Amino acid sequence: MGLCFSRKSTVKKRSPPSSGSNRWSSRFRLSKKEDAFAQDRALAAAILFQQQLQNGGGGSVPFDRSMSLRYSNSKTNKKNQGALPRSSSSRSRSLIDPLLHPHQLVNKELTIDDLDTNHFVLVHGGGFGAWCWYKTIALLEEAGFKVTAVDLTGSGVHSFDTNSITSLSQYTKPLTDFLEKLADGEKVILVGHAFGGTCISFAMELYPSKVSKAVFVAATMLTSGQSALDIFSEKIFTHLPILFFLLVLSVNPCEMKSNDLMRKSQIFVYANGNDKPPTAIDLDKSLLKELLFNHSPAKDVALASVSMRPIPFSPVLENLSLSDINFGSIRRFYIETTEDNAIPIALQQSMISQNPPERVFHLKGADHSPFFSKPQALHRILVEISTVPST
Repeated sequence: MGLCFSRKSTVKKRSPPSSGSNRWSSRFRLSKKEDAFAQDRALAAAILFQQQLQNGGGGSVPFDRSMSLRYSNSKTNKKNQGALPRSSSSRSRSLIDPLLHPHQLVNKELTIDDLDTNHFVLVHGGGFGAWCWYKTIALLEEAGFKVTAVDLTGSGVHSFDTNSITSLSQYTKPLTDFLEKLADGEKVILVGHAFGGTCISFAMELYPSKVSKAVFVAATMLTSGQSALDIFSEKIFTHLPILFFLLVLSVNPCEMKSNDLMRKSQIFVYANGNDKPPTAIDLDKSLLKELLFNHSPAKDVALASVSMRPIPFSPVLENLSLSDINFGSIRRFYIETTEDNAIPIALQQSMISQNPPERVFHLKGADHSPFFSKPQALHRILVEISTVPST
């Protein structure tokens, strides 16, 4: 395969974090009194520190998340039942994403124990980590669900050098290891964001009996024989740096403004030398908000700017092998993000038309990171999907 990419800058091999875990293990709530930005940063640091203590500094040993207690309306203080908590964000609350108590977001007739599964497994996109799901984790656990957020290899606090990842199998190993260890008969709802869509597809093919439903959130939803490169190369002019668009999961061939943004954002990493293909790609931190978080709160943009890591190069080039009997047996749902500058809505709809899911949901006003920009609306959709029978 001929490769075409821009060499805007050469970056030396990066050293991975010294410790970490591949899943978060603590639950937390937003504080109403503390400053939002400082609180989130401190909270993230506390979580990482707790993981390091529990894992003895190891980067790939998983540990189980605990499931929060189910909410109980009978014990709720009647005086406070109608009150709504204040948002931790200083920006005005959108009417599209109103702030509600977690228990108000679940159908009052919904019984968690009656669901096919109450366990969500959240898979981040390229460059992100389990940390990006912190709002979704809190809302789902408050509603009585069990949640596992996975750090893929070389992502988040997983201590592995991104430049050394050579395959999709290696990249998704924390996810596939987790599914393999599930008890017989236990199923989960997989949720993949951005390139995480390719990752959950890979896992669905390997462990169809462990997956109840799959949710693609502004994600790459491929057909058998496709790679992410195939999806994005269809939408890009041949003179543009295709591999960059692929790795960043972003392209809009109809808008030069978007193309210019992608070009400005790219920073290729050549850990094996400048005469070899890139090993990873990083993003210009100053352009993160416009590219990925154009409708997200400033505090979340700040969290991402200190937490995002380079995206491994090889996994996105790999063609998926998906069968009807395995991948095709699982109910799929797609959540569109209408204000996405990374995977434009036209590209999302193109993937949907090529590989139609059972149902498509629309997150109006959401950017590429709806777990930041529209957490309440995203939560409502996930809860609704959980009520759909797996067969």
